[in-house]
Amino acid sequence: MASRGSRGNSGEWEKPFWQQRGWLISAVFLLSMFLIGGLVLITDDDTPDKSGQPELSTPTTGSTASGKASGQPSGATEGRPTGCSTDDRDQSIPKQSPADLKWKQSHTDLLPVSDSAGPRTYDEPFWTCYAHTPMGAVLAAHSISTRFTGPRWREVADRQMARGAGRDEFVKRRGALPADQTKKGAPGSEGTYAGFSILSYSPTQATVMLLLQVPEKGYVTGTASVAWEDGDWKLRPTLAGSLLEGVASVGGTDGFVLWGGSNAG
Repeated sequence: MASRGSRGNSGEWEKPFWQQRGWLISAVFLLSMFLIGGLVLITDDDTPDKSGQPELSTPTTGSTASGKASGQPSGATEGRPTGCSTDDRDQSIPKQSPADLKWKQSHTDLLPVSDSAGPRTYDEPFWTCYAHTPMGAVLAAHSISTRFTGPRWREVADRQMARGAGRDEFVKRRGALPADQTKKGAPGSEGTYAGFSILSYSPTQATVMLLLQVPEKGYVTGTASVAWEDGDWKLRPTLAGSLLEGVASVGGTDGFVLWGGSNAG
């Protein structure tokens, strides 16, 4: 995987988020994906992270040698929202995409979805009811991060963002933009989701690296965090109010689980 670029010392990252050069990255798909978060915080591997994302604790119920996690949720639906029921027994870190993988259009995006892992409910603009599993967390990170471009973005934030300072900051920044930021165009024309890598997982929180393929730009990654709250996965923005962080170009698919395939390495 290619190394991430450095922010440098130009003072660029001290500007308001909408004036940052990274914010204005030319790749249209990056704009459609990352615009509302005001992020594009690219750091070097040797540079301390200054993005404001709360550090995830090491899961106390980590994976065992068999790939299963101890003390994890069962198939029960206790505490889930009304009408939401999922089978949460498979707590293994996925090495391939779900057998029931489908693609669902949302404006210009084609998003990976699964009847078993979620979302199970589509009540626009809310895509909800994810399995309390690693795969459920992955699908939530993909779907929820795209739900903030329409005029009902504030309702989505209230229902599908984890409570805290990050959500408050996101609402403040998003509120300064026009309510409707919906993109138009052919599905997948601005880029496609290629795969994912789970960086951290526990029953209460997960961090997922998304792999995207952008026309004429190659592969790009961005990291999203989710938290289990009120019986479903909720997107957890950084303390700076960004939906995703660590956006960087990479040289290929090594180390990622590919949608529709197995681990690429």
